[in-house]
Amino acid sequence: MRRDLPVGHPEFGQVEVCVCRQAEMLQAAHRALYRLSNLEAFKTLRFDTFKVQGRLGLGEHQVRSLQNAYNQSLHFAQELKGWLLLVGGYGVGKTHLAASIAHHAVEHGVETLLLTVPDLLDWLRYAYGSPESSFEERFEEIRNIRLLVLDDLGTQNATAWAQEKLFQILNHRYLNRFATVLTTNQRLEEIDGRIRSRLSDSELVMQIKIEAPDYRDSVRDSSQPSISTLEYHGKQTFGNFNLRENEKLSREQQTSLERAYQAAQRFAEEPQGWIVFRGATFCGKTHLAAAIGNYRAGLGERVLFVETPNLLDHLRATFNPASSITFDEVFDEVRYAPLLVLDDLGSQSATPWAREKLFQILNYRYQADMPTVITTILKIEDFDERVASRLRDERRSQVYDILAPAYAPKVDVPRAKRSFQRQSKKTDSRYGETEY
Repeated sequence: MRRDLPVGHPEFGQVEVCVCRQAEMLQAAHRALYRLSNLEAFKTLRFDTFKVQGRLGLGEHQVRSLQNAYNQSLHFAQELKGWLLLVGGYGVGKTHLAASIAHHAVEHGVETLLLTVPDLLDWLRYAYGSPESSFEERFEEIRNIRLLVLDDLGTQNATAWAQEKLFQILNHRYLNRFATVLTTNQRLEEIDGRIRSRLSDSELVMQIKIEAPDYRDSVRDSSQPSISTLEYHGKQTFGNFNLRENEKLSREQQTSLERAYQAAQRFAEEPQGWIVFRGATFCGKTHLAAAIGNYRAGLGERVLFVETPNLLDHLRATFNPASSITFDEVFDEVRYAPLLVLDDLGSQSATPWAREKLFQILNYRYQADMPTVITTILKIEDFDERVASRLRDERRSQVYDILAPAYAPKVDVPRAKRSFQRQSKKTDSRYGETEY
C-alpha cells in the first residue's frame, strides 16, 4: 500500500507493507527461528512451567538453590550477555532452564540453537555426507549463531576429533563473547582442560550450581504407577542364589557362573557403567540382575526393574486416548532411572519402532554413563549394530556369559502382569501392533 503524503515528502510514492502483512511476516520469521532452534523436543520446558519449589520435601537450602538458578537464568535470557554454566546432578532442572532461555530468545527474534553435545557432534559428522549443507557451512552456523545452548557437556564420546571440534566451537565463541549456555553434571576438573580454562573465566562465565535432588524421583500420583516390577523379584537375593556346586556342571560352566555372581556383587556395591549377563533361559541371569536391584533398593536407591517386552507394551499403551500416563512420562522414567535393570533385552518384537525406542534409551544412558544392568539370551553380534557397539565398549560395559544350563522350572507370570498383558493386546489390536 502507499500512504497519502504530500509531494516532496521523503517517503512519497514508496510502497509499504500493510499491518496485517507485517504480522504474517513476523509470524513466518518466528516459525523459521523456531525450526532452526531445535526446540520442538523441549516445547514444554519454559520459565512458566519451572517449579521453583521442586518436589515436596525439599530443604530450605535446596529451594534457595533452585530459586537462584531460576532468577539468574531469567536475567540471562533478558540480557543475553556472556556465558551461563548450569551445574548439577541428573533431574535438577538444568535442561529445563536452558530450554527456557532458548524459548525466551526465539520469542524475541534471536537466532538460537539448542543441542545436546552428543547430538551436536553427530550433526557435524552427518554434514560430511549431507547434500543439503557442507561441513564448513554447518560448523560456521554453530560457531556464530547469536545464542548457542549446549546441554549435557561431558557426555559426548571423548574422541580426539570430538574434543577438537567442541573446543574450536567454544573457543571461537569465547573469543568473540557470543552468548552461550551450557549444562553439565560434571565437576570442572573433569572437563577437558582447554574448555575448563574458558569456563573458569569469571568475567565472562556465570556459573550456577543447582543443589537439589532429582525431580523425577518424586513419588508418582496413584493414577501413574511406576512400571518397575522389582517387587515380583523381591526374594531373589545374593544370599539365596544357587551356585549349583552339587550339580554336574563342567568346570567351564561352574566358573562362568561364579564369575558372574562375583561381578554382580561388585557392581551392587559400586554401580558404575553397564553390566550384561548373557546366557540361556533360566541360567540365573535374571536372579543376579534382581539381586543387584534389591541390594541397591535396600540402601534407599530408586531402582527400575523392567522386562523389555513389557516396557514396550507400556509405551504402546500410552497411545490409547484413555491412558492416564503419557508416552514421555514412561519413556523418561526409564531413560533417567538412577539404576535401570533391563531384563530380557532382545526378546522383544523387532519392529523398527521398538528397535529405535530401545536404542534411544540405551544411547542416552551410554552417553551419560548411567548405571545399567542388562540380561539377554542373544549374542552381542545379534543385536542392532548401534546397540552392539555400546555393549562391546569395555570402558563402559562388562559382559558375562553364563554357560550353565537352565536349572529352574518356568515360573508363571504374576496375575498383575497377565492382566496388563491382556490389556496391552487389546490396545495393540486397536492401534496396529506393527506400527509401534
